[in-house]
Amino acid sequence: MLVRNLRALVPRGFLSSPHSYNVRSNPVTMAGRVVRNLFAILNVGNNDRSTVKKKQNGRMKTKETCPVGLLKNSVVKVFFASRDYSRTRPWETHTERCYGTGFAISGKRILTNAHVVEVLNEHTSVHVKKRGSTIKYKAKVQKIAHECDLAILEIDSQEFWKGMNPLELGGIPPLKKAVFVLGYSGNRIWITKGLVSSFETKKYLHSDTELLRIQIDATIKNGNSGGPVILENKVVGVAYEGSQIQSSLIPTPIVKRFITGDEESDQQAVFCSLGLSYQSIKNAQIRNHFKMSSEMTGILINKINLWSGAYGILKKNDIILAIDGVPIANDATVPFWESERISFNYLISMKKPGETSMIKVLRRGKEHEYNINLKPVKPHVRVQQYYKRPSYYIFGGFVFVPNHNLSESEEQHVIISEILEDDINQGYESFKDLQVEKVNKVKVKNLRHLFELIEENGTQNLSIDLEDDKVLVLNYESAKKADSIILKRHNITSAISNDLTGSSN
Repeated sequence: MLVRNLRALVPRGFLSSPHSYNVRSNPVTMAGRVVRNLFAILNVGNNDRSTVKKKQNGRMKTKETCPVGLLKNSVVKVFFASRDYSRTRPWETHTERCYGTGFAISGKRILTNAHVVEVLNEHTSVHVKKRGSTIKYKAKVQKIAHECDLAILEIDSQEFWKGMNPLELGGIPPLKKAVFVLGYSGNRIWITKGLVSSFETKKYLHSDTELLRIQIDATIKNGNSGGPVILENKVVGVAYEGSQIQSSLIPTPIVKRFITGDEESDQQAVFCSLGLSYQSIKNAQIRNHFKMSSEMTGILINKINLWSGAYGILKKNDIILAIDGVPIANDATVPFWESERISFNYLISMKKPGETSMIKVLRRGKEHEYNINLKPVKPHVRVQQYYKRPSYYIFGGFVFVPNHNLSESEEQHVIISEILEDDINQGYESFKDLQVEKVNKVKVKNLRHLFELIEENGTQNLSIDLEDDKVLVLNYESAKKADSIILKRHNITSAISNDLTGSSN
């Protein structure tokens, strides 16, 4: 560096031309400049090394004293493997493998997301691995609630729990506060920093249940699901969903409700719902129509579900003014925390099943109060399927199954999920995925009803009406003969799932 910078010793222009700078004109000034430049060059190395050393010391100090980093030993990698049943070819299974994150809580338990260990059947395998370890410990799913996307694991190994400290659950983090997400991506734990951006009640993607969630302005990595979100050494949420610009956290009030909730079984919901549909009444004209005074605010009931605790008590077109003394605004919100507002559903969801809420309503211009017995949220149809072998019925090479993507209604829609090719079904190739509506002019209620209608037919021709006015005609005896060949060709042991024959699973 000294050689490269020798030219810097001499003021600019001194070496370029004998006419450009006259050294005799001011020898003192020239000497001073040379000396100053020489000292500057000699100190460059020392300054650089000093700066680097300061930066290294700063990083070392941050690494040693960072409270979030010290919590890594309480975070584990969760491995999940299962053979799940195909929904279109229900006699087949496929292997699913994934991983996520979990962390230690009190009582020698691991908390993670339900979707990390979602498919629970006789083929499921769950293991966990500690930070820095190569050993996978077998884990058991002790409790799971798909409604809030949480699960608790138990590990029956004293060796696993050595040096494993439970993390403490905190409260709700303030808006704009920095939080840290700890989670596995690959074989290492990543720490992602984000600011709390909002609180809201939204449907959880995993179960379609509307519960409180927190948004942060950070993108969590694949594998971070189930990881703790830390503020001041305490857990303020569990990571469960992310996008390119923000991520969602399950807040600790939901976590605590799940952990301490009194459940009759490990799969029952622990959150409540009024079980009704409603609309906001921000428009002044509709408020006048329902005889609301200028001081009144609330929501309009559109429909009450049969399973609701409010069924037969509250009525359509009632205006809900308040819940347990808390007024509901015309936009369906109630006061929450730090001057924030949130959907009134939060007040109901955090109640225990069987508890009551005092509902104040306006009905035909008069106020009434009713104690409503609260019911647990109704499990989403997709959640219920996690614990069932799929039903199916094969006839004429057509595979009939329930449509699991449809609603929770009493009637079960049936579709053709697959067509196992054979001469018997030639020309019907385009009927795949169509819904079955009738058999010999009789409306099909569910898969079992379809099975009974066909099997009771005997030797007659069958006319099956499908959606879009398509018609499928099969001869019963010919279809049965073809089925025996089709089953052997595809190595299918039975044309009927066990639940339709009355056999146990």
